[in-house]
Amino acid sequence: MKHRIAILSLLVPLMMALAGCNSSTPTQDMSNEEILNILDIKIQKHPKDDQLYYDRAKIYLELNRVNDAIADLTRATSINSKEFKYHMLLGDAYFANGDVEHSYKSLQQALELNPDNQEAYLKLGEIAYYSRDYDRAMDNLGKVTARDPQNLTALFMKAFIYKETGDTSNAIILLRKVCDMHPDYSPAFEELGMIYAAHHDPLAVEYLNTAVRVDPKNTNALYGLAMYYQDLNKPEQAEEIYKQILDINSNHKEAWHNRGYIQLFTYGDYPLAIEHLTRAIQCDSTFIEAWTNRGCAYELMGDKKHAREDFMSALQIDHTFQPAIDGLNRIR
Repeated sequence: MKHRIAILSLLVPLMMALAGCNSSTPTQDMSNEEILNILDIKIQKHPKDDQLYYDRAKIYLELNRVNDAIADLTRATSINSKEFKYHMLLGDAYFANGDVEHSYKSLQQALELNPDNQEAYLKLGEIAYYSRDYDRAMDNLGKVTARDPQNLTALFMKAFIYKETGDTSNAIILLRKVCDMHPDYSPAFEELGMIYAAHHDPLAVEYLNTAVRVDPKNTNALYGLAMYYQDLNKPEQAEEIYKQILDINSNHKEAWHNRGYIQLFTYGDYPLAIEHLTRAIQCDSTFIEAWTNRGCAYELMGDKKHAREDFMSALQIDHTFQPAIDGLNRIR
């Protein structure tokens, strides 16, 4: 299970400063569409007011109208190329649009205006990380930690880079450092737990439990702990944790699937396995493993008709999925 981190904040809070205009001023109780209408009128009256384009671009980003935001921010920077925040938000907008090259360019222009801005270096590091340009990511993140050795985002991302490049030792060292400096940051304990769990190291339990103590709703950590017990053939402990996960998120498809898997292959309770696997499929109709394992449950019950239907459903998702192919071959 790959843990995804959400670090890059593309949308900043709207702080409207529309001085010098005579139209109505947006208020917090207005909808985005109402604010857009006001800004449209103001821009028609003041087409060279760069701040208005910036304000409208922020609304466009909230509405996921990224191309419109880029157009407004491009206009704002053409009117006033010396405003740092315009280039920063334009970099965010380009990145949201998947345009890494122009995102880099905008952030570099921001740094030309403010060479010491740590946020710009951090965003450059984030973009490089998500682009898997790890050398460039490390370079930019290093500039952040050189000035701010306790910067949580930079340290955590550097640890991820070590992990993804196979340098587990340095990943562990850095994650432990993050845990010491930020003991209330659950994801750091979670990642340490996941690393140890991958090696069946009992330290996984300590770190994953700590992650849950810090954040009782951390289903990633709970899932890692359940998988640790399941991999060690301790189904009872795993089952209890999967129930905890479902108490927090009743649509956690992997928890339903794994409960079904345990009932199917450990306890041989085929009807209960089918019940759990059906719930997994209801959560995600493209969950190919759930379709296939439910087919296995029907097969073991002697219900070839429903087994065939499930194996065929799996193959409609991926016609090369070998377990489903093997299942069909078994019941022919």
